[in-house]
Amino acid sequence: MLLLCAVFSATSTQAENYPDLNDDSEFSVMKTLSDHGWHNLKDERWNLYSQGTYISSFKQAFPAAYTNFNDSPNSLLPDAERGFTGTVTFYAGLKGWTGAEFYLAPEMISERPLSGLKGISGAIQNFELQKNGAAPATWYPSRAIYRQTVSLGGTQSNVKSGPMQLAGTVNSRRFVFTAGTFSILDMFDKNTYAGDLRRQFVNMAFLANAAYDFAADARGYTTGLVGEFYFDDWAFRFARIAGPKNPNDLFLNFQMLSNYGDQVELEHKHVIKNQPGAIKILGYRNKEKSGSYTDAIAAFQADPTKNATTCTGYNYDSGNANAPDLCWARKSNIKMGIGINMEQAITEDIGLFFRGMYSDGKTEVYSYVPADRSLSFGTAIKGMRWGREKDSVGLGYGQSWISSQHIAYLNMGGVDGFIGDGKINYKPEHVVDIYYQWHVVKSTWLTFDYQYLVNPAYNADRGPVNIYNARVHFEF
Repeated sequence: MLLLCAVFSATSTQAENYPDLNDDSEFSVMKTLSDHGWHNLKDERWNLYSQGTYISSFKQAFPAAYTNFNDSPNSLLPDAERGFTGTVTFYAGLKGWTGAEFYLAPEMISERPLSGLKGISGAIQNFELQKNGAAPATWYPSRAIYRQTVSLGGTQSNVKSGPMQLAGTVNSRRFVFTAGTFSILDMFDKNTYAGDLRRQFVNMAFLANAAYDFAADARGYTTGLVGEFYFDDWAFRFARIAGPKNPNDLFLNFQMLSNYGDQVELEHKHVIKNQPGAIKILGYRNKEKSGSYTDAIAAFQADPTKNATTCTGYNYDSGNANAPDLCWARKSNIKMGIGINMEQAITEDIGLFFRGMYSDGKTEVYSYVPADRSLSFGTAIKGMRWGREKDSVGLGYGQSWISSQHIAYLNMGGVDGFIGDGKINYKPEHVVDIYYQWHVVKSTWLTFDYQYLVNPAYNADRGPVNIYNARVHFEF
């Protein structure tokens, strides 16, 4: 059983050349070569970057009326726990013929999640965690892409050098085609103030819309095609990408005519009182072999032998013989959702963000987290006002809900890839995340992060939970 989630890098792309909230160009391999006249940092033919991030998490003991009720296996354990993740990524970019770029990004993760990454839905405390991760280091190719840009005129602007981005110029009117292996969040649902979680919030509620069940393997990556059309302040994106063979699986299903994830996004950039902002409308439609909550309940009620302990197909290892299981209901289903993503700079050093999404909530989570509806909002502030220009502080609130069908399934003892306490006293799950990022030395940041999690896994019988994180992040 695999899932999720995320070693999404803090990459920018040619398609999204927003100001960097935490820009630090004091040291990088590319800048050092440029300073010696060995590299053109304004018009690159190639570049190399790397990052390393270590996050240590501590969860205090918390009150719980029950845990793993009737042998359901997906509760957050009420005892105090420690966990960690460590990631290293190398980025290589190469310019080809006119408009062509090639990128490769091998990556490593080592991790120990809290409670085996169970018992939290849309507010998982560390965005780097993967369902299939382990303490021994694991290497894999996170990205291998071909990008082709066709210029269509308009005004020119400069593109900065960075991971997965070659410095040069770009026209405001252009079409960008991307093919290969990537995270769809490299291009969709991006936000300047909540998205680069290696230098911003730590909680996953602020990585993307929590109800955005984007197709991806257990590490958060996919293979597919993306098209982006830019016309001055407008952008329109569309993509077809591969989902996993089974819910939360590491292996992708490349039969993309019958199993796929489609998404579209419309963006408009604007300026209010000389400060930049953007609004994005995002929609997704997945076609997958997934389980409907209603169908799983109906199958169990019609024949109680079709319970969580008897299915020999893909399942979540529940020991609750009195509960329905999604494995008895999997067939080709459609899952859809629509959301909004807004950001606005208030001053040079203060920015606001908001995300919200509604998904249909009929079928199980397939690639991301078990939220059916979600919102998040907050602020990020650079340290200019207290003489620490490269520091930043953030305050965010995230909340998620699940559908009535989802609640009924969990209340009967059902489980999915992340949650299922055996029964449920339903309340929305919500989290407050506060961080301070301290720029220690060149290209090195230390972040202190506090999270207050209420109703973990939508269960008011459990929690609240206090979680503390410390993060060290390097860039070269």
